[in-house]
Amino acid sequence: MALAQRAGMLPGAVPHEGSTASPDVVAEVLAEAVGALDRREIAYALMGGLASSLLGRPRCTSDIDLFVAPEAAPRALAALAEAGFETERTNPHWLYKAFRRDVLVDLIFKSCGDIYFDERMLARTRLLRHRDVEVRVLPPEDLVVIKAIAHDEETPRHWHDALSLISSNSLDWPYLVERARKAPARVLSLLLYARSLGLCVPADPLRALGGSVFDA
Repeated sequence: MALAQRAGMLPGAVPHEGSTASPDVVAEVLAEAVGALDRREIAYALMGGLASSLLGRPRCTSDIDLFVAPEAAPRALAALAEAGFETERTNPHWLYKAFRRDVLVDLIFKSCGDIYFDERMLARTRLLRHRDVEVRVLPPEDLVVIKAIAHDEETPRHWHDALSLISSNSLDWPYLVERARKAPARVLSLLLYARSLGLCVPADPLRALGGSVFDA
């Protein structure tokens, strides 16, 4: 990945987003949020910029994105409220929000492309450390798919996050292809671009996604 970055093909760390909360405060709020969910035994996975920074390129962000199942979202919001967060039911179809110490926590229960947090994702989550906080992180394959779908003109960071995830992880390609079934054209375009940059993308997933796109 370093060679591609020097050639200007892949970005390095990207600028700070959101509030002005320090990284230490973000880590402390993350610990409080996941602790509240763990106490209620609510399954979750970290996604968004923090997950991308743990699995791929460095990404400074003060927002925390937690993926939960739709049926768990009301309990998750209640758990955060009990832990002292200010909360709001932002959108009943996909998003609740919680706030603490100028840090935003997004509780996402439907991602772009109608993707939901399910048992297969949960089984593949990784326990990683962000500073001193152990947190459950979304599988890189699912994060690549979500980033590919979320990418648009106003949020190019998603595309570059996905490229970094591809370059930084040993991916389970059959699983990624299966998870890309809702947006095969978008994921295929990302993987073709990644391969054009010299990233390791095998031919088999390209053929499988191409078949889904062109033989449908």
